[in-house]
Amino acid sequence: MESITELFNEFKELIDPAKVIAKYGLIVILAFVFAETGLFFGFFLPGDSLLLTAGVLANQTNPDTGNPILDVNIYLLIVLVITAAILGNTVGYYFGKYTGPKLFKKEDSRIFKKKYLDSTKDFYDRNGALALIMGRFLPIFRTFVPILAGTIQMSASKFFVYNVIGAVVWVTSFVVAGYALSEVVGDNLKYVIIALIIVTLLPALKTFLKERKRAKQKSV
Repeated sequence: MESITELFNEFKELIDPAKVIAKYGLIVILAFVFAETGLFFGFFLPGDSLLLTAGVLANQTNPDTGNPILDVNIYLLIVLVITAAILGNTVGYYFGKYTGPKLFKKEDSRIFKKKYLDSTKDFYDRNGALALIMGRFLPIFRTFVPILAGTIQMSASKFFVYNVIGAVVWVTSFVVAGYALSEVVGDNLKYVIIALIIVTLLPALKTFLKERKRAKQKSV
């Protein structure tokens, strides 16, 4: 029973961006962004809140050391995270290019749900390559859009352009917002994160359900 409680506490810490960043620093930000945008099992990671939190902590001082809690230059932070986001999507693209067709035949598991891919396909069909930019701001779609782009054999050059634009807009907007609002946020970061999760999940859920409904109507 104690081991289950410990595992639960570790999981709670894992999905708390502030605790994760304070404990592991820059490396975990890059790893999470890469995984969420490049590996199909990374869809549950807190991408938006992680970026906002990174911006906040890069402009908040650790009272024990006098240095920023996330002691990384803001410009370097943005460049490195954009790079991780671009590389993540690139891995997702080539994963989809070489194994994507098999995903549509893959049975559901605890991690993979075919409905995620089907809904993403409808989202992509309606928005085209712009889905690579729009999808950055939508959990679940953020993970599966690059995989789908590879699956449908989008040209690598076209994918690269939209991949870079999407990464720059997504990362910069959240990190800069967090950095600029750090004084306003103060000690209320956890409440801001909760609010952000709700704000980002609601449109994502609405879009997901809408695309799923469209997919069902097409199959009838």
